[in-house]
Amino acid sequence: MGIQALNDPDLKALGRLHSANEAAQAFDIAIKTFNRVSFDLIYARQNQTLTNWETELTHALSMAADHLSLYQLTIEDGTAFGDRLKRGGLKGLPDDEMAADFYELTQALCTQAGFAGYEVSNYAKEGAQSRHNLVYWRSGDYMGIGPGAHGRLTLGGKRWACEAGKSPALWLEKTSKLANGESPRVAISPTEQADEYLMMSLRLAEGTDIRRYENYAGGAFSQDKLRHLTHIGMITQENSRIMATTQGRMVLNSLIAELATP
Repeated sequence: MGIQALNDPDLKALGRLHSANEAAQAFDIAIKTFNRVSFDLIYARQNQTLTNWETELTHALSMAADHLSLYQLTIEDGTAFGDRLKRGGLKGLPDDEMAADFYELTQALCTQAGFAGYEVSNYAKEGAQSRHNLVYWRSGDYMGIGPGAHGRLTLGGKRWACEAGKSPALWLEKTSKLANGESPRVAISPTEQADEYLMMSLRLAEGTDIRRYENYAGGAFSQDKLRHLTHIGMITQENSRIMATTQGRMVLNSLIAELATP
């Protein structure tokens, strides 16, 4: 459930239409109805303090069943927030140092409450990890169904990228004629598989299987690079796997780019 904040002013600032009370009521109904329920919050918001977030997250952890998704607010070009930032309309966002403090506090509070951070933004009690999303992060096969949906399938010894058309009307027209609504499938090259696997798997606490990555890439990681990244505290290595440390997760995109560079 996309609750995203537990107070009305911040929900309004995020452009959400529901209130904190409505979110709590909906979550209460869901948890009484379904076997598995999770919700997400966005943090490192405008004018949010560490103390505010500690109070809010502590409350969220008391509400949660066994899983929680916690995303730092990121501003992307081409979005409403990106446009507001360009116009100078987004004040009070945390700088990089404060964002790191938010992340460290989040890790600490979740760990204390028994919610292990098994992925950069996802926390769960033992055995309660999201089986659905783990398929993506472990580069498994999945089928996208519906307008604009993406999928990854292994067929005939090749891995294919699948995408349904974005137009709901055209998708409905195709599927009503017993077609599947997909655009033509595109074969993913071994190098692309390697990059995609590294990008997704390094988000997980379990990390990247070195042999699997090198099998896709057709070559080995630079041992000098691995030693350097280990020495500066960005990664650890164990049982033929590479794991990003807490410090490494804070600069994960840069870390992935460094590892992917020959």
